[in-house]
Amino acid sequence: KTTKQWSDEFYQESNNFDNFDYENLNELIFRSKKISGHKIKDKILFDGENVIVTDNKGNIVVYSVDKKEITYKYNFYKKKFKKIKKDLNKIVEKNIIYASDNLGYLYALNYRNKKLLWAKNFKIPFRSNIKISRKNIITVDQNNTLYILNKFNGMQLKFIPTEETIIKSDFVNSLALYRGSLIYLNTFGSLYSINSQNLKINWFANFKQSLDLNPTNLFYSNPVVIFKDKIIVSTDPYLYLLNINNGSIIFRTSITSIVKPVVSGKNLFIITKDNLLVCININTGKIIYSLNITQEIADFLDTKNKSISIKSLSLANNNLLIFLDNSYLVAFNKNGKIEKIEKLKSKLGTSPIFINKSILFLNKKNKLIVLN
Repeated sequence: KTTKQWSDEFYQESNNFDNFDYENLNELIFRSKKISGHKIKDKILFDGENVIVTDNKGNIVVYSVDKKEITYKYNFYKKKFKKIKKDLNKIVEKNIIYASDNLGYLYALNYRNKKLLWAKNFKIPFRSNIKISRKNIITVDQNNTLYILNKFNGMQLKFIPTEETIIKSDFVNSLALYRGSLIYLNTFGSLYSINSQNLKINWFANFKQSLDLNPTNLFYSNPVVIFKDKIIVSTDPYLYLLNINNGSIIFRTSITSIVKPVVSGKNLFIITKDNLLVCININTGKIIYSLNITQEIADFLDTKNKSISIKSLSLANNNLLIFLDNSYLVAFNKNGKIEKIEKLKSKLGTSPIFINKSILFLNKKNKLIVLN
């Protein structure tokens, strides 16, 4: 698909990537001036005209790709919060950015009119991505309470408390939407299906492996992904596939993915801790192939094995694109053979997004890069 927008931090409601259209020429089309002097959050957005980024000072920066300039910069925070690092979660819809943070604030900003529409202080840090369902904003705090709010004024419609964890891991609460279902995976290891219209719980399951369901036990997972009527939950140490209608487990296998899984057609793709690229048939749970990425790269380049660090996994032009932290791009074809390895024209500072057959990202110097 040729994408025009990237309005959700995980691309779309289901958190799954499409098979993106990409010219794959690795030509540098554009490099901007520095957009921010502070650390930029890894996930960037694009509304069709503007790249939207946030930094750890709490700045929301809107950069026009056509005008090649910052058209709006906004900071919600007063001087008393100046020294606190801010972690903003964001989503954009119709010129409005909805942002939540680690201070407990949730607010709506119309960046076209340069006007703050509303702001609420819930006094508990937010710890999840944000989803929009019709007139509702959905997010979760660090105590694993689900918030459903009116997106026009921020008024509370419903709170759904779930199991708390005392110790916070790197995993944050994960939300995904599919048709009439809101899927919520919390840091305790419980997965909830909620009817997005009447806001009632359909079913729930727990993935904690210990019989001791102690709040101090750490749970880790990648963001939950939905593909048609299936939910993919990639925990440590198991990969689960569930039926979205009733929560029944279709299959469970002892594999841990270090990246958010990608699903296309009948194929589920993950990368393990040992840097194995694994393709699984989503209907049967059968492993189609499992490849050692490090060895495949060494064989392709005719060199010795070298350690690699993987940043992200995407699908474009029917190829699996593996982005490495050293800014190399490794393209595997659908049969698991390397098509090409190339170094990007600039070092990845954020996760790349696919827009109009190009790749957009911020480099290590916080400059916007557009590659054809």
